[in-house]
Formats: sequence, C-alpha cells, structure tokens
Amino acid sequence: MWQIYSMSRSVSRMSCKSPVPPAGDAISPFQQMVASCSGAFLTSLLVTPLDVVKIRLQAQKTPFPKGKCFVYCNGLMDHICVCENGNSKAWYKAPSHFNGTLDAFIKIIRCEGITALWSGLPPTLVMAVPATVIYFTCYDQLCAALRIRMGDSAQEAPLLAGAIARVGSATVISPVELIRTKLQSQKLSYRELTHCIRSAVENEGWLSLWRGLGPTLLRDVPFSALYWYNYEKGKTWLCEWKNTTEPTLTITFISGAVSGSIASVVTLPFDVVKTRRQVELGELQRTNLSRQMSSSTISVMSRIVAQDGFGGLFAGFLPRLIKVAPACAIMISTYEFGKAFFRKHNQERMLQPLQTSNT
Repeated sequence: MWQIYSMSRSVSRMSCKSPVPPAGDAISPFQQMVASCSGAFLTSLLVTPLDVVKIRLQAQKTPFPKGKCFVYCNGLMDHICVCENGNSKAWYKAPSHFNGTLDAFIKIIRCEGITALWSGLPPTLVMAVPATVIYFTCYDQLCAALRIRMGDSAQEAPLLAGAIARVGSATVISPVELIRTKLQSQKLSYRELTHCIRSAVENEGWLSLWRGLGPTLLRDVPFSALYWYNYEKGKTWLCEWKNTTEPTLTITFISGAVSGSIASVVTLPFDVVKTRRQVELGELQRTNLSRQMSSSTISVMSRIVAQDGFGGLFAGFLPRLIKVAPACAIMISTYEFGKAFFRKHNQERMLQPLQTSNT
C-alpha cells in the first residue's frame, strides 16, 4: 500500500514539473507561440492602463520638462518617450488635477475617453509580442531538452533555460528596440532613419546596433533565471499541497506572482541602472549626438550610491513590485491556459480516429 502511495506521489511531482506533456498530447512550437502571443496581448491590455495612470500622476507631481526623456514600462517592455508639453493628446500629460489613482481613472475616461487608458499600447504590441513569443517558446523547448540531458540535475534546468532564452530574445530584439528609440526620440522619417542607421554602422560598426544590450542582459538574464526556477518550484509545491497532478489556473497565477516578485526585488539595482542608461541614450539620440556612453554599469552604480546612498539602487521598489507581480501572474497563467487548451485539443483530435474505427 505504501509503495502504491509513493508511486502516485512521484507521478504527481513529475506531471507538475514537466514543461511539456507526454508524446501523445504534446503541443507544437507553433501552438506554444500562439499561447505566448495571447498571454502577451492580454497582459498588455490589463497592465497598460495602470502605467498610463502612474505616468499621469508622476507628470502632475513633477512636470516633465519639454524634450526630456523618460522610461515607460507596462510590465512587458520598456519604452523611451520624449515629453512634449504642447501636445494636448500626449498620454503622459495630465489634463486636470488628480486626487489619486481612482480619481485619475475617472477623469481620464471622462475628459479623453476610455481609449486614452491604452495610449501606450501600440508600441508595446509591436515590440513585446514578438519578444515574448521568442522568449517563451525558446524556454519551453530548451527546458524540455535540458531536463532530458541533465539527468539527476534536471531540477536546475529551468534556471539555465530561462537565462539562455532571455539572452536569445534580448539579442534578437535589441536592434529593433534601438531603432524604435531613435524614432521616438528624434521623430525621424523612415528615409532619415535608414540614413541614420547606415551612417552609424559605417562609423561604429554593426555592434552599434546592439548598444545598451549589456545593461539589459544584466537585469533581464538574472530575472529570467530566478523567475523560472522559483516558478517551477512553486508550481510543484502547490500541486503537491493541493494533491493534484495538473496545475490549476490559480496555482500558475500565484506561482507567477510570487516568483516575479522575488526576481524583481533581487534584480532591482540593475533595473535602476538600465533606466538611467536608457534615458541617457534617448537624450543623446534626441540631440543627435553620436558619441557612445562611456559610463559602465559599475560606474553608474557608484554614481548612484555617491549621490543617493545605497538605497538609491532600490529606488522605485514598490511601483516595480506592484507592476511586475500582476504582469508575471497574468502572462504565465494565460500562457499555461493556452498550452492546456491546445493539449486537450490535440488529445481529442488523436482520439477521433480511434472512436470512429470502434464504431
């Protein structure tokens, strides 16, 4: 009896840990892409209004000088934006006095319409959706392969797979992000942009297209490794606690929120450095200066500590936590729900010929 109980517990652990289903109902990479794409789209729809309101409140408290760059992040992507005080439709400009978050929601909807809450959505969808599709699909494929090869150390597969997947997606997207930053900061036409990129490549080489990749990797790679490792551990533990073989939507949501919170706190100093360097890069491009930023990550950290103390490396702790936790939870739970849907669909499609032959 004890042996039967032990076997059932081990089966439960394996099904909660496994990132891919058995061969009979496995989902294809294309189905993984569709699931991650729907997750990115839903996360953008739900989180973007929160950051639009946050930026409006910040602009009211400390007005952004005209031409000044700032970073807007909705939980999936960072966006460099240039403040233009004369633009009445700018989504970061407060149309009236806000007395808090709820009041800001009401006044924005009343004065500008409900669509104003999604003002920052188009650049998010253009950048975040392909980046998320590459990232999540690569993670699943890598994690499945590493678990087979690592044997007894298979529990560490999510850590390695998450880091490698983030390096790959960030490297692929980095040139596109640099181009988008130039478009936003300088308002170039596509012909001017082509000339700008060609001259940058001729003067500084192809590596100039990956400028700013270092700070991005320093923040995103540890975040990704910690996130996936804690997510898989948390999901397994909650499955065992609930005595279930399949993680429910609640289990994936809680695991995603907790693992995202832990990773965001640990990597916050790198996020502060990346934000500083992004703003510097955007302002250099806005003023059409071609010199490279000479400050390294360590020197930026040293400057922050000298100016604001050690606590300066953890500036924006609460806003980042409030934003990242729900974004991670929504993204991963939607992604897992999509995979479960395709898995069930594949099972039913395989069973149909058998049922037809039996009848």
